[in-house]
Order: sequence, then structure tokens, then C-alpha cells
Amino acid sequence: MKTLTITFALIISSFLSFAQNVNTQSITVTINNVKSDTGKVILTLHNQSTFMKTPEGVQSTETTIKDGKISITFNDVAPGNYAIMALHDENENKNMDFDTNRMPLESYGMSNNPMSFGPPQYKDAEFEIKNKDITMAIRF
Repeated sequence: MKTLTITFALIISSFLSFAQNVNTQSITVTINNVKSDTGKVILTLHNQSTFMKTPEGVQSTETTIKDGKISITFNDVAPGNYAIMALHDENENKNMDFDTNRMPLESYGMSNNPMSFGPPQYKDAEFEIKNKDITMAIRF
């Protein structure tokens, strides 16, 4: 009886762990115009409640640059609306650097590649992920 109970518990836990990943997707981001291979590129996946409020967002990752290009994938993303922010962190201090006029000193970009002349807006960078993986290119 004890063996039957353990077997049943293992089967149920296997189904539950499989079910958790069934409804998630991946987002692959490429940037092909990084101005140098110095530093790293930091990419952060945000929802509306984390955009411009928390530096880590829903998911955050960083990668090295090779020949002015990067490619990174966010995995296990639940369906919903998101925006991605990217920063070329040249000095690897994990922050965007500004000059005395508060203009960015490091390159940055967002999903949908909006042309903005002020602080980034979520609605400009927002996209929806449903039932398939997404590939997108961000420009600096």
C-alpha cells in the first residue's frame, strides 16, 4: 500500500510540474547595433506595474557583446502584456549613467523601438505574448 501511495504521489507531481510550463512562452531579443563590445547589455522584462519602478522587472538578464551584437532569450514567460528595456552598460556599474543635464550617457532601447523625446512610456513599448514564442529586434 505504501508503494502504491508513493507511486501515485510521484505521478501527480509529474503532471503538476509539466502543467506549470505548458502555458509559458519564450521571447528572444536581438540587438545588432551595439556601438562597442565594451561592457555588457542588460535586458529587463517588465509588466505595467514594474516598468520604470523596479530595476529588475519580471525577469532580468545581462550578456556580453560580440561584434556589436547580442541575442538573449527570456524563458517561461506567462501570457500577458510586457515591455522590454535594454541598456548598454559600458562601465558595468548596472546603472544608466547620465550627464549633468540628465541626458543618458549610455545607449538604451525598448521593445517596439519607439522614438521618444522624454522618459520611456510603457504604452509605447508594450507588446502581448499569447500562445507562441516571440522574436524581436531592439535598436539602440
